[in-house]
Amino acid sequence: MQVYYLEIVTKDVNGVCQAYAAANGLEFGDPDPALGNARTAALPSGGLVGVRAPLRESEQPIVRPYWLVNDIEAAVREVAQAGGVIALPPMPLPGHGSCAIYFAGGVEHGLWQQT
Repeated sequence: MQVYYLEIVTKDVNGVCQAYAAANGLEFGDPDPALGNARTAALPSGGLVGVRAPLRESEQPIVRPYWLVNDIEAAVREVAQAGGVIALPPMPLPGHGSCAIYFAGGVEHGLWQQT
């Protein structure tokens, strides 16, 4: 298992980016519209960390890992069969791949398939 994308939703995007940059030497880019205007930085593992503001007033701050999968449709089916609740079915992210979100054990998880 590999976390490909670590999504951080916060009302203080710049503050979180500055703290991660200072503590971990990450370099964040400009907001990426395909990722909800997240500012992203490359991780040594080949993945990304993305920091973005809530997309709607009711969205709460969260840290959500997206697990890298080879077949997101199959992974979503397997998660549902195992009792997970699909919150966001597979959704294409132009230039990045596809993602999905599910709830299991009271925690939000994500799945990510690269293009």
